[in-house]
Amino acid sequence: MVSRRSLLTGSLALVFTPAAALAQQFAANQAEWSQNYEAVSRSRVQRTSTPMLSPDALAATEQVIEQYRNIAARGGWQPVRGVDGMRVGSKSPAVVALRQRLIVTGDLDPNAGESPIYDSYVEAAVRRFQARHGISSTGTMNAATVAAMNVPVETRIRQLEINVVRLRSLSGNLGNRYVVANIPAALVETVEGGVVHTRHAAGVGKIDRQSPLLNSKVVEINFNPFWTAPASVVKKDLIPKMQKEPNYLTENKIRIFNAAGQEVPSSQINWFSDEATRYRFRQDPGGDLNSMGFVRINIPNQHGVYMHDTPSKGIFGDDFRFVSSGCIRVQNVRDYIEWLLKDTPGWSREQIDATFKSGERIDARLAQPVPIHWVYVTAWATPDGLVQFRDDIYNKDGLGNAIPVASRTPTEPDAEMFLQN
Repeated sequence: MVSRRSLLTGSLALVFTPAAALAQQFAANQAEWSQNYEAVSRSRVQRTSTPMLSPDALAATEQVIEQYRNIAARGGWQPVRGVDGMRVGSKSPAVVALRQRLIVTGDLDPNAGESPIYDSYVEAAVRRFQARHGISSTGTMNAATVAAMNVPVETRIRQLEINVVRLRSLSGNLGNRYVVANIPAALVETVEGGVVHTRHAAGVGKIDRQSPLLNSKVVEINFNPFWTAPASVVKKDLIPKMQKEPNYLTENKIRIFNAAGQEVPSSQINWFSDEATRYRFRQDPGGDLNSMGFVRINIPNQHGVYMHDTPSKGIFGDDFRFVSSGCIRVQNVRDYIEWLLKDTPGWSREQIDATFKSGERIDARLAQPVPIHWVYVTAWATPDGLVQFRDDIYNKDGLGNAIPVASRTPTEPDAEMFLQN
């Protein structure tokens, strides 16, 4: 953004600069604008329509393994150091090494030079690298970006080999319409006719409350739902919260019911015992407060998990979205359920929006249940040659601490209500 001060000083320069110098300055500015546009356009990660679980993605991943083996044969890449916090305009010998690191993996054009200045070419290359690793594409070097760059090539090869086995087992005939939720990527794809229809950022299970792997079908949408707290949430969250804040349940519109369905006042429960675990806790509908927001997406499964909206949309802007108790929260949920209900009569986008607004408890049964797969894929590629890596947040790759996840921390540790699922 051009500041008022820079605008004024620029105006003064126009008054007092000789014509030849002015022409030279203008040409330099034009060159910088051109450089910035060209760098960004070359390095921008384009959104692909290729599904993550597809024969094309499998073949591309197999090809990338060979490319990374060739990189390893040529000596791999060197760790980058001394680049934390660097951005456009920074100058350091460390930028030269950063350029070389970005060139090795194809994020920076080899002809971009060896300048020690963090210019627009470097910024665009860093943005591309960040996008490929699930890091916010700021173009500025931060701890998560440095950590991802410093994972050795041998570790990346092993990660690709592990995940290509997963892709082989998952990339069969999944049907014409299906949903994939990739847990490490905290990402949901809807697929129709062999191409991705929509993508949604997601909030998935915490490390100690992991989202399970499953294959099921979406069968029903609950609009303006009640939320019933799972036993684990009652024990780990609600009881400790009530010990400190006796009005917590009332303030959050959570009611307590006994086995006979009768409402029980919170004052009658001993919160310093396990008595509360014998009751059912239900939160009233209301998108601004209810833990599920305006909608719940039902998926029959043995784990008791589901997908839902959330009142705290801020989590979708975070890199670290491992925040739930196992269920999956979906960004732009209206687009998602519009796609799910497209073959169900009476559920146009207008009807969906009206139901959200009404606050009325309504269930919509899908005319054709849609297959859904919750998977765990930390590395994959697409036919355009782009390779994606994600942190092995649940340590299912078996690589131990080879890929650091501690560098990723939530920007809002308690982004949602304490009791969230």
